[in-house]
Amino acid sequence: MTDMPRKAVARTAKLASLPLGVAGRMVGGWGKRLAGQSAAEVSADISAKTAEQLFAVLGQLKGGAMKFGQALSVFEAAVPDELAEPYREALTKLQAAAPPMPARTVHRVLAEQLGAGWPKRFAEFDDDPAAAASIGQVHRALWHDGRQVAVKVQYPGADEALLADLRQLQRFSRVFQTLVPGADVKPLLTELRDRMVEELDYRAEADNQRGFAEVFDPGSPDEHVIVPRVVASAPKVMVTEWVSGTPLSAIIREGSVAERNEAGRLLAEFHFSAPARAGLLHADPHPGNFLLLGDGRMAVLDFGACAKLPGGIPRPLGVMTRLARDGRSAELLNLLRDEHFVRPGTEVSAQDALDYLAPFTDPLRTEKFHFTRRWLQRQAGRIGDARNQEFRTGRSFNLPPHYLLIHRVTAGATGILCQLDAEVAVREIVEKWQPGFAD
Repeated sequence: MTDMPRKAVARTAKLASLPLGVAGRMVGGWGKRLAGQSAAEVSADISAKTAEQLFAVLGQLKGGAMKFGQALSVFEAAVPDELAEPYREALTKLQAAAPPMPARTVHRVLAEQLGAGWPKRFAEFDDDPAAAASIGQVHRALWHDGRQVAVKVQYPGADEALLADLRQLQRFSRVFQTLVPGADVKPLLTELRDRMVEELDYRAEADNQRGFAEVFDPGSPDEHVIVPRVVASAPKVMVTEWVSGTPLSAIIREGSVAERNEAGRLLAEFHFSAPARAGLLHADPHPGNFLLLGDGRMAVLDFGACAKLPGGIPRPLGVMTRLARDGRSAELLNLLRDEHFVRPGTEVSAQDALDYLAPFTDPLRTEKFHFTRRWLQRQAGRIGDARNQEFRTGRSFNLPPHYLLIHRVTAGATGILCQLDAEVAVREIVEKWQPGFAD
C-alpha cells in the first residue's frame, strides 16, 4: 500500500495546520513591522513562508489536496525571483513521484478491473512504475498485439482520500480566499470538487481522451499536436498507447531558445484550438503533461480534468478580451456585469475595471509577445499588493463557477509560457480560435 494518509483525523490535522500557520506568521509580521521592517518586506516574507507551508502540507497528501496543489503549482512563474527558490523546491517535491504501490497491489487492482485473465491481455508488463500521478501510477507494458502501452492504475483508497480532502478544503475556504482576493471561493471549490470527482472514474477520462484523439490524431501527418489513442479502460485502470518525448519541465530547465519558442507555440495552439475543434478543454495544464516528440510534434497526456465546451470557448470571453485590449471601458464593465464577473452590491468604475484587466491583454497587442517570468510577476504584484487600486478593484470581481476551468487553464498555460520564456505569435492564434475576439 502507498503511504497515502487516509485516516480522517490525520488528514484533517495536516490541513488544519494551514490557517494556524498563516495566523502565526501574520502575528509575527506585525512584530516585524513594529521593529521597523517595511510592509513590502514583511508581506513578501509572510507570502513566501505561507506558500512553502501550503505546498509542503498539500504535497504530503494525495487525492484532492495533492490535485489542488498541482493546480496551484503552475503559478510558480508569478513568484518574485528573490522568493522563488523555496517555492520551486516545494513544488519540485510536490510534483515528484509518490511512494509506489507494491506489485501485488497493482496485480490485485488489475484483476479487479480487467478480470482474472488480465495477464493474457499483455505480452509484457513492467511491475516497476514508470511515473506517478496524484491518484495513481503509470506502468509500461506491451499489449497482446505488440503495441507499447501505458497502464494507469489508481491507488486503492484514492477515492476515499480525495473526497475527504475536498470536504476539508471546503472547510478551509477562507485560507484559499487569500489566493483569489474578491472571488467567492466556496462555489469555486464546489466546481473544483465536482470536476475532481469525475477524475476518479477512468472511463470518463478515457471518453475525454478518445474525443481529443479523434481530432488530434496521432496517425495524421498534418497534426502538430497529438493525443495517444485509448486501448482499454475500466473505472480504475486505463490503457493507452505509449509515447516517448521530452516533457516541457525539461525544456523549461535546459531547452534551447528555438525549443522553448516552438513548445510555447504548440501549447498556445492546443489551448485555444481544442475547444473549437474537439468541444473539450484540457484542464490540467502542468509541464509534465506535455511532451515534445523527436519529430517536432507535441503529445498531450492526462485527460482526467476536462471541461465540456461544445460551442468552443464562450464568446463573451473573447469580446471582453477585445474590449479590454482596445480600452473600451464602459462596454467592458457592462459585459462584465452581464456575465456576473462583478460581485452583486459592489461599486467599481469602468476605468478601474479597465486598469485591472487591460495589462493582461499585453500579449495580444503585438504580432509576437515574449512571455517572461518578470512580466507575470508584475501582473501578480500589481493585483496582489493591498496598497494598489487594482487590489481593491479585484475584490469587487467574482469568478463565475462555469468559467473556473477556463480561467485556471488560461492562467496555467500562461504560467507555463512564462516558465518557458517563450516568444509566441499568440495574437494570430487567438484571432483564429477565440470566438468574439476578432469580430
